[in-house]
Amino acid sequence: MPPTSRPLRKLGFLTIGLFDAADPGRGHESTLRVIELGERLGFDSAWVRHRHLQYGISSPVAVLAAASQRTRRIQLGTAVTPLGWENPLRLAEDLATVDVLSGGRLNPGVSVGPPTHYDQVKGALYPDTADAEDFGFERVRRLLDLVRGKPVTGFSGVEGFEVFSDIVQPHSPGLGRRMWYGGGSLRSARRAGEHGMNFLTSSVVKVEDTGDAEGAAGPPDFAAIQASLIREFRAHHPDGEAARVSHGLVVIPTDSASPAQRAKYAEYAARRLPRTTSPQGPARQLFAPDLVGTSAELAERLHAHAAFREVDEVAFALPFTFEYEDYVQILTDMATKLGPALGWRPAG
Repeated sequence: MPPTSRPLRKLGFLTIGLFDAADPGRGHESTLRVIELGERLGFDSAWVRHRHLQYGISSPVAVLAAASQRTRRIQLGTAVTPLGWENPLRLAEDLATVDVLSGGRLNPGVSVGPPTHYDQVKGALYPDTADAEDFGFERVRRLLDLVRGKPVTGFSGVEGFEVFSDIVQPHSPGLGRRMWYGGGSLRSARRAGEHGMNFLTSSVVKVEDTGDAEGAAGPPDFAAIQASLIREFRAHHPDGEAARVSHGLVVIPTDSASPAQRAKYAEYAARRLPRTTSPQGPARQLFAPDLVGTSAELAERLHAHAAFREVDEVAFALPFTFEYEDYVQILTDMATKLGPALGWRPAG
């Protein structure tokens, strides 16, 4: 097995938090139980994905506020919050509040771009300003400035019995260093680095016309493209090679899985495999194959993965449609089998 260039230092996981529309409380409670389990198993971080007008977590900041009161150590993140749905000032207040409540454990991950199905939702989301909204990186810059304590107004002081601040309150000084950007393109990687953010990778990259991603050499190489994004990010980050990157493939260890679970996991991965063979849609998105197997098999595949070799922390994505018992088995195998096989040690 070829050695990794960086020993695995932090092990995390990502969940979407699905629920039944007829009983949403049960699904949200299940997500909180998964996060609690992650802490007991020694995981370094738990991340939740953002979903609007779907049967998944629409308010991860609220869910993580609840999780912060049921855990004491595990880092809590969003992967990712699409800023097209957010007011940066209000979001900065919510993030800082949860960071204070959690004792400095929040890791907000964000992305930009128009909201999904924007033509259908813009009348409800931005009834007066839909055509004037800017969904580019400026929205990230505004959020960063507000989280990092840049003045919001020129006014502060006492007015009658009220005391006003010119910066977002509460202010959590360490939060600005724990802001992440989720991106799959060279431009995203470069901007995240230039603004001193951390970089979240996932199982999706953009195949760009760089002249070397595909062509004579054959189909696009997902791992090579993702590794190039990581290098681009660090080349533009003030911290250089020390800049933080988290790797986020779908990884399913089967060491303690039942025969029925193994069959379910294999079918899940096989159903999603066709989208990994070529770029998809106008955005030319390329998806990574889901990794399913024993921890020894997975460790060997990860050690050979060009992008994984560039990182020392991961947030492996849990499949979205499985049952709670499946997540218990997967997370337990990750913490007790796969993590140690990658050189990781559980947090105390």
